[in-house]
Amino acid sequence: MSDLLKTLGIMALVAWAPMALAQTADAPAQTPPSADGNTADGLALGQEVGDDGGIGSTYIEKVEGDWEIRCVRTEDGNDPCQLYQLLADEQGNSVAEISMFGLPEGSQAAAGATVITPLETLLTAQMTLAVDNGKAKRYPYTFCAATGCFARIGFTNADIAAFRAGAKATLTIVPAAAPDETVALAVSLNGFTAGFQAVNEKNGN
Repeated sequence: MSDLLKTLGIMALVAWAPMALAQTADAPAQTPPSADGNTADGLALGQEVGDDGGIGSTYIEKVEGDWEIRCVRTEDGNDPCQLYQLLADEQGNSVAEISMFGLPEGSQAAAGATVITPLETLLTAQMTLAVDNGKAKRYPYTFCAATGCFARIGFTNADIAAFRAGAKATLTIVPAAAPDETVALAVSLNGFTAGFQAVNEKNGN
């Protein structure tokens, strides 16, 4: 340790010791904190950090079956919402997630969705989605970011009708490390009809 550091350390101890002795002699055993979380001696006790529920924060409006209705707080209170479900593999490991939302009448697609898969996904293989024993559709990935690879896809009225009538959909992806294998993820359709209707009503569709 350098002479300068030793000197600074001694000065700190010298400055602290009289204050500590004075507090022991004159102050009560416990000094109540002030309104800003500091003690009367100016010591910060810290404040808990949590979701302040401010503009841009996400909250769960309600749950319909296996779907969450997630909304984002806005300044005017017209919070946009989406149907959300976390998808797991056969071992119960969380692998992907899907968010769905209805589109205004007259749009080419009846609904849109965002699917997020792991970064280790083989993009050229694309993803497929099938409802129950129906024919699968193939969808491309749009881009990848730090949180995963994104596919922004659209559903027709016929697709939505199949979701309403079905029991489950199967989302299939291909891992980049094993291009000859597939990972099938079950998308529960329990609660889809009520959840999709609630999201459309919330979004004014």
